[in-house]
Parts: sequence; C-alpha cells; structure tokens
Amino acid sequence: MKTTVYIGASLDGFIARKDGNFDWLSQFANEEAFESYNEFMGRIDAMVIGRGTFETVLAFPTWPYTKPVFVLSNNIKEVPDNLKKKATLLSMKPAEVLKHLSANGYPNLYIDGGNVIQSFLKEDLIDELIISRAPVLIGSGIPLFGFLEKDLVFTHLQTKVRTNGLVSSIYERKR
Repeated sequence: MKTTVYIGASLDGFIARKDGNFDWLSQFANEEAFESYNEFMGRIDAMVIGRGTFETVLAFPTWPYTKPVFVLSNNIKEVPDNLKKKATLLSMKPAEVLKHLSANGYPNLYIDGGNVIQSFLKEDLIDELIISRAPVLIGSGIPLFGFLEKDLVFTHLQTKVRTNGLVSSIYERKR
C-alpha cells in the first residue's frame, strides 16, 4: 500500500483560507498543472478526504473526481443520493482506513484535506509528499502541517519549477 499527499500550499504554508476557500490557488491553474494532476491521478486507486474537503467539493458545480472517494467523518451521516456510487463515508482511524481499503483492493491512496493529512502524518502513515508551493502569501488559513510527537524524515526526490510559478517537490518517507 502507498499513501500520497498531492497538494498546493501557499508560500507561508497554508492549503486554504480559514473558511476552506483556496481561490488564491486558481491563478496557477494552467495546462501544465492539469497535466501534472491527471498524471498523478492515473497512478492512484482511491482518495481519502475529510469532512471539510468533502463539504468544499460539494459546492463545486460538478463532482470533480473519477476515482472512488472515501470521506472520513464522525459528523456526516449520509452522502447525497447523487454521490452514493462515488463517495463512501468511513468513521475510522487512519490505520484502520488503510487496512480496510487495502483489503478492498485499493493499494494506492491519495490522502487529501488538512486534518486528514495531519492525522495520517501523526500516525506515520504517509509514504510520499508532493507539494507545490505557490508564490503567494495568504497570511492565515489551514496549515499543511501540524504538531507531531516525533520527527518524520523524508528524502527529497525531485523539484520542478513550473511555468505557472509553482515549485513542485516530491519527498519519500525514509524508513
């Protein structure tokens, strides 16, 4: 099983504004960014997101994902009828999620959403980080990283400066 975070972050380390909005990132959405994202999505089997990310995506005009989505939440009781075949609610700890999804044929997972990423990192369950830093300071918001009880060492594999100004770096968990 492989877990990967693929995310955009502001120069000051935020993945969204406090209200979950990531409008500041849309100015970097060019063809190269879409190609990179589609290439990444081609190698994953499913997504694991949290309630906040799910609620943000529900406001989009259309459902943006083609892969199965697993929503971690203790508060949401049901997904909308039109998404029942696309999104599944799970109320489990990160290690249980991985065991469950592996047993159900999902070996390559995209982990997304501030709290979900942080909870997987706290349990040392992230294998790869792909972070694209945007050259913008937003001052406050939802941070990419939170408190950890121990150091997690990653190996830097690659950095690319994108035509849109993003600086994308790939890190692999050193075990």
